[in-house]
Amino acid sequence: MGRIIKYFMPYILLLPVLLLIVFIFIAGIIFGALQSLGYFPAIGLKTFTLKYYKYIFKDPNFFSSLKFSLYTSFVSSFLAVVVGVLLAYFLLANSKKDLGFYNVYKIPIIVPHTVAALLVFVLFSQSGWIARILYRLGFIHNMTEFYPLVFDSKGIGVILAYIWKGAPFITLITYDILKKINDSYSKVALNLGANSFQVFWYVLLPLALPTILSGFIIIFAFSFGAFEIPYLLGPSNPKALPVLAYIYYKSIDLFERPYGMVINMCITFYSLIMVVLYVLVFQLIKKYKI
Repeated sequence: MGRIIKYFMPYILLLPVLLLIVFIFIAGIIFGALQSLGYFPAIGLKTFTLKYYKYIFKDPNFFSSLKFSLYTSFVSSFLAVVVGVLLAYFLLANSKKDLGFYNVYKIPIIVPHTVAALLVFVLFSQSGWIARILYRLGFIHNMTEFYPLVFDSKGIGVILAYIWKGAPFITLITYDILKKINDSYSKVALNLGANSFQVFWYVLLPLALPTILSGFIIIFAFSFGAFEIPYLLGPSNPKALPVLAYIYYKSIDLFERPYGMVINMCITFYSLIMVVLYVLVFQLIKKYKI
């Protein structure tokens, strides 16, 4: 009996906080789902209907926003993984050296996304530091000649901000798993004639791939549902999916709120898919013995 109580004691201690979080989360989803189905008694809507879903799924703006969110999320997550894995391998290869900037790469992880958006704007806007430096050096003759990397339809500013935030996270989890990989694998490969790149590509990377994939899923899911960066740096058209939902939600016409809730339900459904994928990847990670 004592062992059972000892086993469940951490969960019992966390129960008050967990109940509060779960209640808020589930209540939000339930109320959002009801409003998306047309049940919003506060404004006189008491009949369940699918007309809001039909309208959204026929709206070209919705699909433009969906494509834009998927595009920026995938590109930024993929590039963040590439940069993060390379940086992790660099840190591993130089782990015995005294690198003064070893912990510097972790700074973006703790920086809020609003601050990341501000930094991208200050650096990459047409009136930003880079444009001014290029102007002073004579590479451009007018500030408007600098390609707009912020508020552009290709979402470059959004992608840059997500890379700056996501790459250190990938580096952190990848470096940790690379350190735990037994050195004998690398030594055997080197003794058999492999070079450093081949050791990384054929030995270390496959072993770390499940962890890297889980990190990709996390930052991909977050960037898809995030609001701050696409709202501050994204174009006016197309808008990111969370921004489009926010526009419907804040409309002075409360009868437009169900449309925003439909979009939120789509984002929620997507998030659940990402959770399932993450669980599957996590099960794969547990099978690796390194």
